Amino acid sequence: QRTPFLCHCDGRERGQDNQDCTGLPLISASTTCRIVQEQCCASAIEDAGCTKGINMAKDLGACESLFSGSTCETKTSKMCCDCCLLGKAAQTLGQPCDLSLSVSYQCGLVSRACCVDGAPEQEFNGNITQDEHETPVRIPDSGTCSCFKGYKLKPDGKSCEDINECLLGGHDCQPGERCINTVGSFRCQREVSCGTGYELTDSNVCKDIDECELGTHNCHTGFECINTRGSFRCKPKTQCGDGYIQDAQGNCIDINECLSMTGPCQPGQICINTVGSFNCQRNSVNCGRGYHLSEDGTRCVDIDECKGPDGACAGHGCINLVGSFRCECRSGYIFNSLTRVCEDINECRHYPGRLCAHKCDNVLGSYKCSCTMGFKLASDGRNCDDVNECESSPCSQECANVYGSYQCYCRRGYQLSDVDGTTCEDIDECALPTGGHICSYRCHNTPGSFHCTCPASGYTLAPNGRSCQDVDECVTGTHTCSETQSCFNIQGGFKCLSFECPDNYRRSGETRARVDRSDTIRCVKSCQPNDISCVLDPVHSISHTFISMPTYREFTKPEEIIFLRTMSPAHSSSQLGSSNIVFDILEGNIQSSFDIVKRYEHDMIVGVVRQVKRLIGPQDIVLKLAMNYVTNGVVSHRNIVNVHIFVSEFWF
Repeated sequence: QRTPFLCHCDGRERGQDNQDCTGLPLISASTTCRIVQEQCCASAIEDAGCTKGINMAKDLGACESLFSGSTCETKTSKMCCDCCLLGKAAQTLGQPCDLSLSVSYQCGLVSRACCVDGAPEQEFNGNITQDEHETPVRIPDSGTCSCFKGYKLKPDGKSCEDINECLLGGHDCQPGERCINTVGSFRCQREVSCGTGYELTDSNVCKDIDECELGTHNCHTGFECINTRGSFRCKPKTQCGDGYIQDAQGNCIDINECLSMTGPCQPGQICINTVGSFNCQRNSVNCGRGYHLSEDGTRCVDIDECKGPDGACAGHGCINLVGSFRCECRSGYIFNSLTRVCEDINECRHYPGRLCAHKCDNVLGSYKCSCTMGFKLASDGRNCDDVNECESSPCSQECANVYGSYQCYCRRGYQLSDVDGTTCEDIDECALPTGGHICSYRCHNTPGSFHCTCPASGYTLAPNGRSCQDVDECVTGTHTCSETQSCFNIQGGFKCLSFECPDNYRRSGETRARVDRSDTIRCVKSCQPNDISCVLDPVHSISHTFISMPTYREFTKPEEIIFLRTMSPAHSSSQLGSSNIVFDILEGNIQSSFDIVKRYEHDMIVGVVRQVKRLIGPQDIVLKLAMNYVTNGVVSHRNIVNVHIFVSEFWF
């Protein structure tokens, strides 16, 4: 005997004891075995509950008050008890045990089991049936069992249970049909009834009912029954001619055309009914307009058009005349002698531009004036007065009333919104195309205005409120230089300088070549006696000069920053008179940001140092320059100038 899984169904014993199926001890690490255990346990609990319900139905014959609560076991017991009562009722009434009701599959099995005589009273396993097809067939020499078509082998390998083709999708029902499972098979039933005049055949097809053939029609003896799809009609056996109508019994009855027809004869004629037809005879008395024939038909009498609630004048005054009438129209109306009605007078069309100052609107019997936007109707009901819209404060700031309208204005620093024309929006002066030049350093927008600021230290705002002025810490005494140091002011700060002349040099104020900066320290050569190497050294002076420069916002052309001036050879001493002066940058030219050119100015030779590239601060640069006096290709005299350049971080 084989089992369907490699797991033992030990959960059934736990379910038979009505224990919880979710806390089973796992006999294997396999998920499949866990499922087998839980399903076997749940099946045992369900079988026990259903058996309890069947026994209650058989023993007591009632279920309503026997089961209380909402647990799954209680619901299963209640269902099996109710379905068993259905089967017993069918047996008592002598009806077939196979229910044609759309109940659940398990309910159908329980009902059928309780309906059949000698139904087993042993424990119900959820598949109670007397069908021999549920008995498995043992296959010889194989040791296994198999089931007939429409059944499947249970997990115990011995019993067979019905296959629910409707649940598993193994049916072939068409759209519009509902699948109903039966023991060992299924059947298809239409979801919508065939309707009146049709019947459902065994092949599940709607067939027309021939009421004429079956004699289920209601046609009288004078009519012939004719079948139609889904119905029938009664056709008279005898057809009536013109001037007759057929009644419900098929008899032909004369039509009184004088009563059934509206005006069958011409005006001035009298209608006389005949069998199957009618005749028209001319009236001997012909009355004109405003008169009508008397009741006896012998004379014409005047028609009083003014009689009735409104009369002929529709609410206006009415005066009856012999053979006619006349209307006395109310104010604003005029009588039309052709149509004989009071017509409204369109005063706006008759008196254009004379009734109302602006617009005239006609109304029945009168008119009314109205004004265009920005005006209101005056007390006389005709003229228009200007409306002062500013009284309702339509503008967010300033309002000026104008004739028929108003204009909104904004205070300085605001502009009128393009969206509604009434709201004033703040102007961001810092974001304007010229905003970058409003403040020399940084611009801050405020409602209706702006203000400028300078860097946190080293600068102060100028009296104009826009420019930043450098604070000279050396003059104000706010520097931190010692007594042995010199304070040098730079953009946004200061530098403490301290320089000593090298050996064989002494500080001097005398210059042969000078730099156009006031802060300059010059050391000249001063050799010791018998120091031949010092005497032969061509460097005669070493100078230090200091300049402060900003980071330029824009740099488009070279900027001249230093001028080295010396006497021309014609005015110099005889020792240097025949020398050629050559200017050179020895050190510190970072990224070739500087160059030096020679220029003649009257009797002076000038070495011009230029900044050729933009420098971004803060940074300190030491530019080592040389003024070389070259005689016969040899440097005979040299002056060294060290230019200390302090580039500030900001530009203004």
